[in-house]
Amino acid sequence: MLAVLGAAWALLAAAFLAALLLLLLLLRRRAPAVRPGGGGVSGLFQDLIRYGKTKRGCGQRPAWLSLLQVPKRWFTHFYVVSVLWNGFLLIWLFQAEFLRGSLPSWIQHMHRALGRDSQSEDAGNEHFSALLVLLLLWLHSCRRLVECLWTSVFSNGVIHIVQYCFGLGYYIAVGSTVLCQVPTNVRNGKVVSLSHSVPFGDWFERVSCPHYFAELLIYVSMAITLGFHNVTWWCVVMYVLFNQALAAVLSHEFYQKNFSSYPKHRKAFIPFVF
Repeated sequence: MLAVLGAAWALLAAAFLAALLLLLLLLRRRAPAVRPGGGGVSGLFQDLIRYGKTKRGCGQRPAWLSLLQVPKRWFTHFYVVSVLWNGFLLIWLFQAEFLRGSLPSWIQHMHRALGRDSQSEDAGNEHFSALLVLLLLWLHSCRRLVECLWTSVFSNGVIHIVQYCFGLGYYIAVGSTVLCQVPTNVRNGKVVSLSHSVPFGDWFERVSCPHYFAELLIYVSMAITLGFHNVTWWCVVMYVLFNQALAAVLSHEFYQKNFSSYPKHRKAFIPFVF
């Protein structure tokens, strides 16, 4: 069943790769028909993938599309769900590993349905690796929640309802994927402005979206922790790679489009590469 779980993540990675390639093709063509405000399939496609600042200046959209938008500040809900869900999984896995407890029956059923129920020769290391990765994922979610509550300044940007639902499901799925790697024997400061400006300093000197690149590195580190042989988690990494690359290209395009003096040497996502 792990092959099925890995295939699901690989399919998501392929979908975002396709979306990224299609976006790059449309941006290269620069045809009026590819503007998000236009009609047809391309207009719906871009309305679906764009959010926040990348939706601005894209022309008028059909009125009914506005009914499918929610405030971008609802990003906070993703990390609330992640902290609660992955914290719950972390507690139960910790109890199973160190306090000789057992996972709830419904988790065991989910585990058997999505994962494996055979003991491996290296079960001890796999248990510890999964526990460590789940802890890192939970701490990462806690940090993002703190940033959303007390650091990030959300303007009146919006996200598509499909993106919102996908984000909620993602953090439930990623924690469940970590669990399935285990064999079954067990705001300060003042807001200066809501307008966007060109960021400078540190990694921003090399890429437009260093936070997306950092997100990729976080998941790569988790993959290394679980082991290079863990194909399922590397499929998760591939998904994160293409997902974040798509968002980075959109932000990079926004900066280039709205700031004529934007540094030409900056890449969108990966320093010196892309």
